[in-house]
Amino acid sequence: MITISNVRKHYGNLEVLKGISLDVSTGEVVCLIGPSGSGKSTLLRCINALETYDGGDIHIGDRRVDAASRDIHQLRASVGMVFQRFNLFPHRTVLENVIEGAVQVRRERKQGATDYAMELLTKVGMQHKRDCMPHQLSGGQQQRVAIARALAMRPTALLFDEPTSALDPELVGDVLAVMRELAREGMTMVVVTHEMGFAREVADKVCFLCDGVIAESGPAAQVLESPRHPRTQDFLRRVRR
Repeated sequence: MITISNVRKHYGNLEVLKGISLDVSTGEVVCLIGPSGSGKSTLLRCINALETYDGGDIHIGDRRVDAASRDIHQLRASVGMVFQRFNLFPHRTVLENVIEGAVQVRRERKQGATDYAMELLTKVGMQHKRDCMPHQLSGGQQQRVAIARALAMRPTALLFDEPTSALDPELVGDVLAVMRELAREGMTMVVVTHEMGFAREVADKVCFLCDGVIAESGPAAQVLESPRHPRTQDFLRRVRR
């Protein structure tokens, strides 16, 4: 589904990604963990062509990710992105937020897009808020709407950039429950997270990033319970305090 080969990314003289290679199979859930500044979010943004990368290759299926490509909007539509800060349109209702991409980018008929949007809002437990504005919702509710909006594009994979980091602790559970259900349904997902319990429960593979490289990767139980790399061991000790 997603093939990342020796990807490098610079910001001026700062090399943020130093030759990242990673394969994500169809239906697989991969969690990226690691300290702030290790390159996790940058890697996600390169996968979705929100950032250009300076070396290596990223392929979604048989298509190379290239921000200058004519079909880059189609590629972005096929790989949805859920951000830390929701990024809902503040002047549109919940329902309008969810159907916007389907109607404007996928050129779906409004009624069909609306019907599907209501299915998705029901799926994430937000159907009763269809006519609310984003400012009338809690952070957790906004994030569930953001997930529905990403799903409305009928993506083949979803990228999550620390989707619970901006939420109050009591709101985290509802968002993680939606993500667990997506994983059970076989959605291909790459998740940057600091929720180690979620990663242990849901991830097929966990990758620990440090200083722009994948220092350790493997099955969730192995990386989280019996890490081999000293930096992984130190990181997990810190986050579990």
